[in-house]
Amino acid sequence: MLSVVNADGTTESGSFMDEIVREGARRMLAAALEAEVNQDIAELADHRDESGRRLVVGNGHHRERTVATAAGPIPVKAPRVNDKRVDTETGERRRFSSRILAPWCRKSPKISEVLPLLSLHGLSCGDFVPAMEQFLGSSAGLSPATVTRLTKQWQDDHAAFQDRALSGSDYVSVWADGVHPKVRLGQAHSCVLVLMGVRTDGREELIALAEGLRESTESWADLLRDCRRRGMTDPELVVGDGAMGLWKALAEVFPQARHQRCWVHKVRNVMNALPKSAQPGAKKALQEIYNAEDRDHAEKAVKDFGRAYGAKWPKAVTKITNDVDELLAFYGFPAEHWVHLRTTNPIESTFSTVKLRTKVTRGAGSPAAALAMVFKLVESAQARWRAITAPHLVALVRNGARFERGQLVERPKAAAA
Repeated sequence: MLSVVNADGTTESGSFMDEIVREGARRMLAAALEAEVNQDIAELADHRDESGRRLVVGNGHHRERTVATAAGPIPVKAPRVNDKRVDTETGERRRFSSRILAPWCRKSPKISEVLPLLSLHGLSCGDFVPAMEQFLGSSAGLSPATVTRLTKQWQDDHAAFQDRALSGSDYVSVWADGVHPKVRLGQAHSCVLVLMGVRTDGREELIALAEGLRESTESWADLLRDCRRRGMTDPELVVGDGAMGLWKALAEVFPQARHQRCWVHKVRNVMNALPKSAQPGAKKALQEIYNAEDRDHAEKAVKDFGRAYGAKWPKAVTKITNDVDELLAFYGFPAEHWVHLRTTNPIESTFSTVKLRTKVTRGAGSPAAALAMVFKLVESAQARWRAITAPHLVALVRNGARFERGQLVERPKAAAA
């Protein structure tokens, strides 16, 4: 429908130019959402059921909603995806979630988050500057030269972050993992080594983010030594997967830290040692271990798992029995913290949230630029992190409080006094 333009250049709904900008933003966003869905469906074309039918297909559009942008409110009808895949770890149906506009989003992303994400998707400055002009409703300050300067600034910000003093931050628990965002890094098998921690006030915080080899003791040791050099002290607990490089490096650099193996990774490893027919029952048996009401019940569940599966699949059982202490370490902490400490999900969910699982890109440029963009996305995500459950108990853990069956049984002397 055409709007009637008044003599002063306005319409009943406002400026005629505003309408043009809003319409441009609407079309750009709609096209981007359609392209994203089409690309993801094409990449998942090989995922089929036993009858050969595709598990991920397009299914019309969602109900229209309004999204606030700098150009004003614009109506959006996001494409709908029918995803019949089942998560092999949880048994739950997977759901498609747009990287561009999350289902709950009612406001356009900030430019600090959009620009590095577009770069990681392989778009050059010349490609995404015009699109961002429409999306933001303004071209001010968004020239290719400006974006190039921003990229340099991101690298400087990452370098400053990696060199900041850590003596003022006491990390009581730490999650460690090597993630593969599929951006161009320096070596063929490089990944991003990530350390996240819980401070004494219960807040989660990114500690370090650097390139390295996931299985390499030296890569992890270099990162941990650098953290110690900058003032980081031994955490009470470090949570990570079975990569031997991490644990050997921890024993050298932070020998006082207790070790907790990630249950998500461990379940995956056990499933790989079992036939498909045995996996559903084994998953349930493993859940009985890490969801037990206390360590005594967990140890009993370990023995039950061994009796049920040891005769036929001893390798699967030894993956649990060889690491019992490291798998059950979280039971020595407050019960409110168990859900946070038995997996590396804080890292997994962060990288899932910022949607770094992209194709290998050209747009990120040098390895340093790619790593800087990853850092800026995690930095943006960090602003939305919350404190862990019962944050007041973290300081007690650091001060030596003792917990049995998840309950406080002995306060530290300073606190008792």
